[in-house]
Amino acid sequence: MAGQWVEVDGGIMEGGGQILRVSTALSCLLGLPLRVQKIRAGRSTPGLRPQHLSGLEMIRDLCDGQLEGAEIGSTEITFAPEKIRGGTHTADTKTAGSVCLLMQVSMPCVLFAASPSELRLKGGTNAEMAPQIDYTVMVFKPIVEKFGFTFNCDIKMRGYYPKGGGEVIIRMSPVKQLNPINLTDRGSVTKIYGRSFVAGVLPFKVAKDMAAAAVRCIRKEVRDLYVNIQPVQESKDQAFGNGNGIIIIAETSTGCLFAGSSLGKRGVNADRVGIEAAEMLLANLRHGGAVDEYLQDQLIIFMALANGVSRIKTGPVTLHTQTAIHFAEQLAKAKFTVKKSEDEEDSTKDTYVIECQGIGMTNPNI
Repeated sequence: MAGQWVEVDGGIMEGGGQILRVSTALSCLLGLPLRVQKIRAGRSTPGLRPQHLSGLEMIRDLCDGQLEGAEIGSTEITFAPEKIRGGTHTADTKTAGSVCLLMQVSMPCVLFAASPSELRLKGGTNAEMAPQIDYTVMVFKPIVEKFGFTFNCDIKMRGYYPKGGGEVIIRMSPVKQLNPINLTDRGSVTKIYGRSFVAGVLPFKVAKDMAAAAVRCIRKEVRDLYVNIQPVQESKDQAFGNGNGIIIIAETSTGCLFAGSSLGKRGVNADRVGIEAAEMLLANLRHGGAVDEYLQDQLIIFMALANGVSRIKTGPVTLHTQTAIHFAEQLAKAKFTVKKSEDEEDSTKDTYVIECQGIGMTNPNI
């Protein structure tokens, strides 16, 4: 049996949950039996955590696969996929583990299912170390849909660290193939808007303070645009537990979207949270790329599967992106090149073009 497993080293590069997400999704799509070793080997708590486990179990269920070694703390799993099926699938991290990361692993797979899917994802919607659900809806969704598919994201309940308790329902139909994308023309910033929220026991003043501090910070660099950040009190029936945070989006004349976001933590004042999000957005606007640093790595798997050449212009290429490229090349045999941008306007900036010859994955069920 051992001869036909594809071996993945879970300890290299990003060395964490992302390797698991990319490799198991590609294994599921391509029908490759997979062995992942040294899972999160370098982390303070090595091996699988609850959120990784729920992602793996979801992928197993999506394709009636065989999964072995999948328990908390395990550093090695094997996975043998079967045919991807649509229908309703549930994944529950039972913690504040990110629903957005569960979506990252499952979405490419269900695009190539036999029928439409409904993914019920439970956990944290606005969690640390992961995209916030607002980012997924406001930035990831409109951009990833350029590959030629659509999805619906219904936020049933928001959930925060440490309790989780959020729930999101993703509905989507399969496609025959994915179109390649070209995101290289950034255009000029035309709008800046956002959402500053409090949930649970936190006073509404916190949302207003985060928004005001963010606006002041952006004003210093962007003087000619109205910055519209709505303070929001999440309603009790749509938010579980206590939390606060902010997301700010910049939209350009060519439809590019960039974001900065931040979450409140105990002992961090509201102004600080707002300023952190604003500074993140401004940093993403300085590098001259057409996607922000968080979108980079999320697009790689779709570029690898698409039918044709995709190109995206980015700022500095993140470790997550390098990791996604490495495994897309190893497992899907897609071809990527990363070059410094040769465009005139980028000469003084740290700007790159990631190009990919996709494998033209075709859905056999359609």
